[in-house]
Amino acid sequence: ICTIAHVTAKKMPTLHRHEEEKFFVNAEGRKDPVPSIHDPPTRELSVVVPSYNEEDRLPLMMDEALDYLEKRQKRDASFTYEVIVVNDGSKDQTTKVAMEYCKKYGSDKVRVLSLVKNRGKGGAVRMGVFSSRGKKILMADADGATKFADIEKVEEGLKNLQPWPNQMAISCGSRAHLEKDSIAKRSYFRTLLMYGFHFLVWFLCVKEIRDTQCGFKLLTREAALRTFSTLHIERWAFDVELLYIAQRLKIPIAEVAVNWTEIEGSKLVPFWSWLQMGKDLLFIRLRYMTGAWQLETRKCN
Repeated sequence: ICTIAHVTAKKMPTLHRHEEEKFFVNAEGRKDPVPSIHDPPTRELSVVVPSYNEEDRLPLMMDEALDYLEKRQKRDASFTYEVIVVNDGSKDQTTKVAMEYCKKYGSDKVRVLSLVKNRGKGGAVRMGVFSSRGKKILMADADGATKFADIEKVEEGLKNLQPWPNQMAISCGSRAHLEKDSIAKRSYFRTLLMYGFHFLVWFLCVKEIRDTQCGFKLLTREAALRTFSTLHIERWAFDVELLYIAQRLKIPIAEVAVNWTEIEGSKLVPFWSWLQMGKDLLFIRLRYMTGAWQLETRKCN
């Protein structure tokens, strides 16, 4: 298995941007060049929202997030933010829906980055991260399953990790405290899959974090740059590799309980998606162990 994992290991996904991905369309319809994570930060917070066919669920999330962010900015004039909606090759009206918020709040606060083709959730988050201006970068799912105000909880988790080595730290939202309630609502088959996945994550990759898959993670700019430039997996298991990389780099990680509600419309197909993730978990461990994958940093261009 080690030999197969090593021989079949693909190089890192290309970090090259298509020409269409090198700009945002602003509220006036003009093209503005995307910034780079290698540039000095000019905002306190960047919120990256990966979106694939999310025209129905995105408005609820955006309404809640922007209401919170605007109120926080009114309380604290020094707080600045941006929301980057990454349209991951959607076939519906996701871009149109997101652009309505860009027009309402201005393209300095809401930006829409449209990818030419679907990269997967991890690939979409990475392109958003690499186009961000924030000192801190929050990953937030488009379904709005996590209450956005809980960002204060993950911020506190990040603060408690100080001093940050090399300005790197990660705070993860967690649903682990809700596990008993979720089991009561799930079928035995899905519960078995869940426990099997959690065991594989713990056994092969990440031992310190109980819930690696909650899409509500806050990273310092330096931690985001270091981890996402090393990331190989671009689909569902990318969270696990991200945290595995962080562990290998000795980046401190906090796990913080957040409010979470299951929202209909998940793109995850229970059996096949979990089977793919299980394979990815095994290969994450084996490919790093055999040296097929390295902890190298690359620049997006």
